[in-house]
Amino acid sequence: MTEDDRAARFFRDMVANTEKMVKATQMFGQTKDEDVAIGTTPKHLVMRRDKVELFHYEPMAEATAKTPVLLAYGLIGRYTMADLQPDRSLVRSLLSKGLDLWLIDWGQPGRTERWLSIDDYVNDYIDAAVDRISQETEHDKVTLLGICEGGVFTTCYAALHPEKVKNLVITITPIDFHADVKDKAAHHGFLNIWTRSLDPEDIDNLVDTYGVVPGEFMSSVFSMMTPMRSLTKYNVDLIDVVDDEAKFMNFLRMEKWLADRPHHPGEAAKQWLKDLYQENRLVDGSFELSGRRIDLKSITAPVLNVFALDDHIIPPDCSRALGAKIGSQDYTEIPLPGGHVGLFVSSKSQGKLSQSIADWLVARDATTGSEA
Repeated sequence: MTEDDRAARFFRDMVANTEKMVKATQMFGQTKDEDVAIGTTPKHLVMRRDKVELFHYEPMAEATAKTPVLLAYGLIGRYTMADLQPDRSLVRSLLSKGLDLWLIDWGQPGRTERWLSIDDYVNDYIDAAVDRISQETEHDKVTLLGICEGGVFTTCYAALHPEKVKNLVITITPIDFHADVKDKAAHHGFLNIWTRSLDPEDIDNLVDTYGVVPGEFMSSVFSMMTPMRSLTKYNVDLIDVVDDEAKFMNFLRMEKWLADRPHHPGEAAKQWLKDLYQENRLVDGSFELSGRRIDLKSITAPVLNVFALDDHIIPPDCSRALGAKIGSQDYTEIPLPGGHVGLFVSSKSQGKLSQSIADWLVARDATTGSEA
Protein backbone atom coordinates (compact mmCIF):
# COMPACT_ATOMS: atom_id res chain seq x y z
CA MET A 1 0.00 0.00 0.00
CA THR A 2 1.43 3.36 -1.03
CA GLU A 3 1.46 6.53 1.04
CA ASP A 4 -1.33 7.92 -1.15
CA ASP A 5 -3.41 4.79 -0.56
CA ARG A 6 -2.93 5.04 3.21
CA ALA A 7 -3.84 8.70 3.19
CA ALA A 8 -6.96 8.05 1.13
CA ARG A 9 -8.00 5.24 3.50
CA PHE A 10 -7.43 7.47 6.52
CA PHE A 11 -9.65 10.22 5.12
CA ARG A 12 -12.38 7.72 4.13
CA ASP A 13 -12.41 6.31 7.66
CA MET A 14 -12.40 9.80 9.16
CA VAL A 15 -15.39 10.85 7.05
CA ALA A 16 -17.28 7.63 7.85
CA ASN A 17 -16.65 7.96 11.60
CA THR A 18 -17.61 11.63 11.56
CA GLU A 19 -20.88 10.73 9.86
CA LYS A 20 -21.50 8.09 12.52
CA MET A 21 -20.85 10.57 15.34
CA VAL A 22 -23.30 13.01 13.73
CA LYS A 23 -25.83 10.20 13.47
CA ALA A 24 -25.26 9.28 17.12
CA THR A 25 -25.84 12.90 18.14
CA GLN A 26 -29.12 12.93 16.23
CA MET A 27 -30.20 9.63 17.80
CA PHE A 28 -29.43 10.96 21.27
CA GLY A 29 -31.56 14.00 20.55
CA GLN A 30 -34.49 11.90 19.37
CA THR A 31 -34.36 9.41 22.27
CA LYS A 32 -36.57 10.10 25.28
CA ASP A 33 -36.00 8.85 28.82
CA GLU A 34 -39.00 6.52 28.61
CA ASP A 35 -37.46 4.91 25.53
CA VAL A 36 -34.58 3.76 27.71
CA ALA A 37 -36.70 2.30 30.51
CA ILE A 38 -35.07 -0.42 32.61
CA GLY A 39 -36.52 -2.69 35.28
CA THR A 40 -39.84 -2.92 33.40
CA THR A 41 -40.96 -6.47 34.26
CA PRO A 42 -44.45 -6.15 35.84
CA LYS A 43 -44.51 -6.27 39.63
CA HIS A 44 -46.59 -4.87 42.46
CA LEU A 45 -45.66 -3.39 45.81
CA VAL A 46 -46.37 -5.63 48.79
CA MET A 47 -44.66 -3.83 51.66
CA ARG A 48 -42.66 -0.69 52.39
CA ARG A 49 -40.34 -0.29 55.38
CA ASP A 50 -38.50 3.04 55.48
CA LYS A 51 -37.04 3.38 51.94
CA VAL A 52 -36.95 -0.39 51.40
CA GLU A 53 -39.70 -1.95 49.32
CA LEU A 54 -40.80 -5.54 48.78
CA PHE A 55 -42.25 -6.36 45.37
CA HIS A 56 -43.90 -9.46 43.93
CA TYR A 57 -43.42 -10.09 40.22
CA GLU A 58 -46.40 -11.08 38.12
CA PRO A 59 -46.19 -14.74 37.04
CA MET A 60 -45.38 -15.45 33.39
CA ALA A 61 -45.70 -19.23 33.26
CA GLU A 62 -47.20 -22.18 35.08
CA ALA A 63 -45.39 -22.79 38.37
CA THR A 64 -42.53 -25.28 38.24
CA ALA A 65 -41.24 -24.65 41.78
CA LYS A 66 -43.64 -23.58 44.50
CA THR A 67 -41.13 -22.21 47.00
CA PRO A 68 -41.02 -18.40 46.70
CA VAL A 69 -37.69 -16.87 45.65
CA LEU A 70 -36.54 -13.56 47.16
CA LEU A 71 -34.07 -11.62 44.98
CA ALA A 72 -31.65 -9.33 46.84
CA TYR A 73 -29.17 -7.13 44.99
CA GLY A 74 -26.39 -5.20 46.73
CA LEU A 75 -26.27 -1.61 47.92
CA ILE A 76 -23.48 -0.69 45.49
CA GLY A 77 -25.75 -0.89 42.43
CA ARG A 78 -29.39 -1.18 41.53
CA TYR A 79 -31.38 -4.38 41.01
CA THR A 80 -32.29 -3.17 37.50
CA MET A 81 -29.09 -4.80 36.23
CA ALA A 82 -30.99 -8.09 36.60
CA ASP A 83 -33.86 -6.66 34.55
CA LEU A 84 -32.13 -4.47 31.98
CA GLN A 85 -34.44 -5.09 29.01
CA PRO A 86 -36.88 -7.86 28.01
CA ASP A 87 -34.33 -9.95 26.09
CA ARG A 88 -31.58 -9.43 28.69
CA SER A 89 -33.36 -9.96 31.96
CA LEU A 90 -32.58 -12.59 34.59
CA VAL A 91 -35.86 -11.64 36.27
CA ARG A 92 -38.00 -12.16 33.18
CA SER A 93 -36.18 -15.37 32.29
CA LEU A 94 -36.71 -16.89 35.74
CA LEU A 95 -40.39 -15.95 35.63
CA SER A 96 -40.74 -17.57 32.21
CA LYS A 97 -39.39 -20.77 33.75
CA GLY A 98 -42.18 -20.86 36.34
CA LEU A 99 -40.49 -19.46 39.46
CA ASP A 100 -42.37 -17.36 42.03
CA LEU A 101 -40.11 -14.32 42.21
CA TRP A 102 -40.04 -11.53 44.80
CA LEU A 103 -37.73 -8.52 44.99
CA ILE A 104 -36.34 -6.44 47.83
CA ASP A 105 -35.44 -2.96 46.56
CA TRP A 106 -33.19 -0.91 48.86
CA GLY A 107 -34.30 2.36 47.28
CA GLN A 108 -32.01 5.41 47.17
CA PRO A 109 -30.19 5.80 50.51
CA GLY A 110 -29.03 9.25 51.58
CA ARG A 111 -27.60 10.98 54.66
CA THR A 112 -30.63 9.89 56.66
CA GLU A 113 -29.41 6.29 56.29
CA ARG A 114 -25.98 7.21 57.73
CA TRP A 115 -26.30 4.85 60.68
CA LEU A 116 -27.87 1.87 58.93
CA SER A 117 -25.59 -1.13 59.22
CA ILE A 118 -25.44 -4.52 57.55
CA ASP A 119 -27.17 -5.72 60.73
CA ASP A 120 -30.21 -3.63 59.77
CA TYR A 121 -30.29 -4.91 56.20
CA VAL A 122 -29.98 -8.57 57.22
CA ASN A 123 -31.83 -8.84 60.52
CA ASP A 124 -34.46 -6.18 59.90
CA TYR A 125 -35.22 -5.60 56.21
CA ILE A 126 -34.51 -9.07 54.82
CA ASP A 127 -36.07 -10.75 57.85
CA ALA A 128 -39.21 -8.62 57.54
CA ALA A 129 -39.42 -9.43 53.82
CA VAL A 130 -39.04 -13.17 54.47
CA ASP A 131 -41.76 -13.06 57.13
CA ARG A 132 -44.12 -11.17 54.83
CA ILE A 133 -43.52 -13.59 51.96
CA SER A 134 -44.16 -16.51 54.30
CA GLN A 135 -47.39 -14.86 55.41
CA GLU A 136 -48.54 -14.17 51.85
CA THR A 137 -47.64 -17.61 50.45
CA GLU A 138 -48.13 -19.83 53.52
CA HIS A 139 -44.61 -21.20 53.13
CA ASP A 140 -42.47 -21.57 56.25
CA LYS A 141 -39.28 -21.18 54.24
CA VAL A 142 -38.16 -19.19 51.21
CA THR A 143 -35.36 -19.43 48.68
CA LEU A 144 -32.87 -16.56 48.81
CA LEU A 145 -31.23 -15.37 45.59
CA GLY A 146 -28.41 -12.92 46.34
CA ILE A 147 -26.35 -10.98 43.81
CA CYS A 148 -22.90 -9.56 44.67
CA GLU A 149 -23.14 -7.70 48.00
CA GLY A 150 -26.71 -8.95 48.23
CA GLY A 151 -25.24 -12.46 48.18
CA VAL A 152 -23.22 -11.63 51.29
CA PHE A 153 -26.38 -10.36 52.97
CA THR A 154 -28.34 -13.50 52.11
CA THR A 155 -25.44 -15.73 53.14
CA CYS A 156 -25.36 -14.04 56.55
CA TYR A 157 -29.13 -14.40 56.81
CA ALA A 158 -28.99 -18.12 55.99
CA ALA A 159 -26.38 -18.58 58.73
CA LEU A 160 -28.38 -16.64 61.33
CA HIS A 161 -31.87 -17.87 60.39
CA PRO A 162 -31.49 -21.37 58.90
CA GLU A 163 -35.02 -22.28 59.96
CA LYS A 164 -36.43 -19.78 57.44
CA VAL A 165 -34.29 -20.67 54.41
CA LYS A 166 -35.24 -23.45 51.99
CA ASN A 167 -32.41 -22.85 49.48
CA LEU A 168 -29.60 -20.34 49.13
CA VAL A 169 -28.52 -19.20 45.66
CA ILE A 170 -25.68 -16.70 45.38
CA THR A 171 -24.18 -15.18 42.25
CA ILE A 172 -20.89 -13.24 41.82
CA THR A 173 -20.61 -13.10 45.63
CA PRO A 174 -17.38 -12.57 47.59
CA ILE A 175 -16.89 -14.86 50.59
CA ASP A 176 -13.11 -14.88 51.02
CA PHE A 177 -12.19 -11.24 50.33
CA HIS A 178 -8.46 -12.04 50.22
CA ALA A 179 -8.59 -15.00 47.85
CA ASP A 180 -7.75 -12.72 44.93
CA VAL A 181 -4.06 -13.17 45.78
CA LYS A 182 -4.34 -16.71 44.35
CA ASP A 183 -5.79 -15.51 41.04
CA LYS A 184 -3.25 -15.61 38.22
CA ALA A 185 -5.17 -13.19 35.95
CA ALA A 186 -3.42 -9.82 36.15
CA HIS A 187 -6.66 -7.86 35.68
CA HIS A 188 -8.56 -9.62 38.48
CA GLY A 189 -8.84 -8.26 42.02
CA PHE A 190 -8.05 -4.57 41.53
CA LEU A 191 -10.93 -3.61 43.83
CA ASN A 192 -9.63 -5.93 46.57
CA ILE A 193 -6.10 -4.52 46.29
CA TRP A 194 -7.30 -0.91 46.26
CA THR A 195 -9.63 -1.41 49.24
CA ARG A 196 -6.93 -3.11 51.31
CA SER A 197 -4.62 -0.17 50.59
CA LEU A 198 -7.01 2.34 52.15
CA ASP A 199 -6.25 3.75 55.57
CA PRO A 200 -9.18 2.79 57.85
CA GLU A 201 -9.18 6.36 59.13
CA ASP A 202 -9.75 7.64 55.58
CA ILE A 203 -12.81 5.40 55.27
CA ASP A 204 -14.14 6.83 58.54
CA ASN A 205 -13.46 10.39 57.36
CA LEU A 206 -15.25 9.79 54.05
CA VAL A 207 -18.35 8.43 55.77
CA ASP A 208 -18.29 11.06 58.54
CA THR A 209 -18.12 13.82 55.91
CA TYR A 210 -20.83 12.62 53.53
CA GLY A 211 -22.84 10.27 55.73
CA VAL A 212 -22.54 7.75 52.89
CA VAL A 213 -20.02 6.48 50.37
CA PRO A 214 -21.25 8.58 47.42
CA GLY A 215 -22.41 6.69 44.36
CA GLU A 216 -20.41 9.04 42.15
CA PHE A 217 -17.26 8.13 44.06
CA MET A 218 -17.81 4.40 43.57
CA SER A 219 -18.57 4.97 39.89
CA SER A 220 -15.19 6.66 39.47
CA VAL A 221 -13.48 3.74 41.24
CA PHE A 222 -15.06 1.20 38.89
CA SER A 223 -14.19 3.37 35.88
CA MET A 224 -10.54 3.48 36.93
CA MET A 225 -10.44 -0.31 37.09
CA THR A 226 -10.88 -0.43 33.30
CA PRO A 227 -9.47 2.96 32.21
CA MET A 228 -9.18 2.35 28.46
CA ARG A 229 -12.70 0.97 28.29
CA SER A 230 -13.98 4.00 30.18
CA LEU A 231 -12.12 6.37 27.84
CA THR A 232 -13.26 4.79 24.58
CA LYS A 233 -16.85 3.73 25.16
CA TYR A 234 -18.33 7.08 24.09
CA ASN A 235 -16.41 7.14 20.83
CA VAL A 236 -15.14 3.72 19.70
CA ASP A 237 -17.94 1.67 21.29
CA LEU A 238 -20.58 4.17 20.26
CA ILE A 239 -19.39 4.17 16.66
CA ASP A 240 -19.60 0.38 16.61
CA VAL A 241 -23.30 0.31 17.59
CA VAL A 242 -24.76 3.43 16.02
CA ASP A 243 -25.87 1.61 12.83
CA ASP A 244 -27.80 -1.01 14.84
CA GLU A 245 -30.73 0.50 16.75
CA ALA A 246 -31.12 -2.51 19.06
CA LYS A 247 -27.45 -2.38 20.06
CA PHE A 248 -27.63 1.39 20.44
CA MET A 249 -30.58 1.11 22.84
CA ASN A 250 -28.83 -1.64 24.78
CA PHE A 251 -25.81 0.67 25.08
CA LEU A 252 -28.04 3.44 26.49
CA ARG A 253 -29.75 1.11 28.96
CA MET A 254 -26.39 -0.03 30.30
CA GLU A 255 -25.30 3.59 30.67
CA LYS A 256 -28.55 4.41 32.46
CA TRP A 257 -27.94 1.60 34.94
CA LEU A 258 -24.35 2.73 35.51
CA ALA A 259 -25.47 6.33 36.07
CA ASP A 260 -28.06 5.21 38.62
CA ARG A 261 -25.49 4.10 41.20
CA PRO A 262 -26.92 4.76 44.67
CA HIS A 263 -25.09 6.08 47.71
CA HIS A 264 -23.96 3.37 50.13
CA PRO A 265 -25.21 3.87 53.72
CA GLY A 266 -22.32 4.95 55.92
CA GLU A 267 -22.17 2.44 58.75
CA ALA A 268 -22.83 -0.47 56.39
CA ALA A 269 -20.04 0.83 54.14
CA LYS A 270 -17.60 0.81 57.05
CA GLN A 271 -18.44 -2.83 57.75
CA TRP A 272 -18.22 -3.71 54.06
CA LEU A 273 -14.86 -2.03 53.49
CA LYS A 274 -13.11 -2.57 56.83
CA ASP A 275 -14.58 -5.73 58.40
CA LEU A 276 -14.93 -7.66 55.15
CA TYR A 277 -12.58 -6.32 52.46
CA GLN A 278 -9.73 -5.37 54.78
CA GLU A 279 -10.04 -7.78 57.70
CA ASN A 280 -11.75 -10.68 55.88
CA ARG A 281 -13.94 -11.45 58.87
CA LEU A 282 -16.68 -13.37 57.07
CA VAL A 283 -14.52 -16.29 56.01
CA ASP A 284 -12.53 -16.47 59.26
CA GLY A 285 -15.71 -16.59 61.36
CA SER A 286 -15.24 -13.36 63.32
CA PHE A 287 -17.85 -11.21 61.54
CA GLU A 288 -20.74 -10.31 63.85
CA LEU A 289 -24.22 -8.94 63.24
CA SER A 290 -26.44 -7.86 66.12
CA GLY A 291 -24.01 -9.44 68.57
CA ARG A 292 -24.09 -12.85 66.86
CA ARG A 293 -21.12 -14.37 65.08
CA ILE A 294 -21.72 -15.41 61.46
CA ASP A 295 -20.85 -19.11 61.51
CA LEU A 296 -21.01 -20.35 57.91
CA LYS A 297 -21.25 -23.92 59.23
CA SER A 298 -24.76 -22.97 60.37
CA ILE A 299 -25.86 -22.85 56.74
CA THR A 300 -27.61 -26.20 56.30
CA ALA A 301 -29.91 -25.43 53.37
CA PRO A 302 -28.94 -26.53 49.84
CA VAL A 303 -26.57 -23.96 48.30
CA LEU A 304 -25.98 -23.01 44.67
CA ASN A 305 -22.94 -20.82 44.07
CA VAL A 306 -22.70 -19.25 40.58
CA PHE A 307 -19.71 -17.13 39.61
CA ALA A 308 -18.18 -15.64 36.47
CA LEU A 309 -14.85 -16.98 35.30
CA ASP A 310 -13.65 -13.61 34.00
CA ASP A 311 -14.96 -11.48 36.85
CA HIS A 312 -12.41 -8.73 37.48
CA ILE A 313 -14.40 -7.32 40.41
CA ILE A 314 -15.13 -10.55 42.32
CA PRO A 315 -12.43 -13.03 41.24
CA PRO A 316 -13.71 -16.65 41.10
CA ASP A 317 -11.60 -17.83 44.06
CA CYS A 318 -13.31 -15.25 46.28
CA SER A 319 -16.63 -17.00 45.60
CA ARG A 320 -15.35 -20.60 45.55
CA ALA A 321 -14.33 -20.33 49.20
CA LEU A 322 -17.91 -20.86 50.38
CA GLY A 323 -18.02 -24.60 49.65
CA ALA A 324 -15.48 -25.57 52.29
CA LYS A 325 -17.03 -23.38 54.97
CA ILE A 326 -20.73 -24.28 55.09
CA GLY A 327 -22.51 -27.09 56.92
CA SER A 328 -24.81 -28.06 54.05
CA GLN A 329 -24.29 -31.45 52.42
CA ASP A 330 -25.96 -30.18 49.24
CA TYR A 331 -23.56 -27.72 47.63
CA THR A 332 -23.26 -26.95 43.92
CA GLU A 333 -20.86 -24.66 42.07
CA ILE A 334 -21.55 -23.44 38.55
CA PRO A 335 -18.75 -21.43 36.93
CA LEU A 336 -19.98 -19.60 33.83
CA PRO A 337 -18.12 -17.66 31.15
CA GLY A 338 -18.35 -13.88 31.33
CA GLY A 339 -17.57 -10.95 33.56
CA HIS A 340 -19.17 -9.40 36.63
CA VAL A 341 -21.95 -7.60 34.76
CA GLY A 342 -21.70 -9.52 31.50
CA LEU A 343 -22.92 -12.66 33.26
CA PHE A 344 -26.33 -10.97 33.50
CA VAL A 345 -26.57 -8.73 30.44
CA SER A 346 -24.38 -10.05 27.63
CA SER A 347 -25.98 -11.75 24.64
CA LYS A 348 -23.65 -14.75 25.09
CA SER A 349 -24.80 -15.46 28.65
CA GLN A 350 -28.53 -15.13 28.06
CA GLY A 351 -30.33 -18.28 29.15
CA LYS A 352 -27.34 -20.03 30.74
CA LEU A 353 -27.60 -18.33 34.13
CA SER A 354 -31.38 -18.49 34.47
CA GLN A 355 -31.56 -22.08 33.18
CA SER A 356 -28.89 -23.20 35.67
CA ILE A 357 -30.72 -21.56 38.59
CA ALA A 358 -34.18 -22.76 37.53
CA ASP A 359 -33.11 -26.37 36.93
CA TRP A 360 -31.35 -26.50 40.29
CA LEU A 361 -34.33 -25.07 42.18
CA VAL A 362 -36.94 -27.20 40.41
CA ALA A 363 -34.96 -30.36 41.20
CA ARG A 364 -34.90 -29.51 44.91
CA ASP A 365 -38.54 -28.51 44.95
CA ALA A 366 -39.45 -31.85 43.39
CA THR A 367 -37.35 -33.98 45.75
CA THR A 368 -38.16 -32.31 49.05
CA GLY A 369 -41.52 -30.73 48.39
CA SER A 370 -42.53 -27.20 49.33
CA GLU A 371 -42.59 -26.03 52.92
CA ALA A 372 -46.07 -25.07 54.02
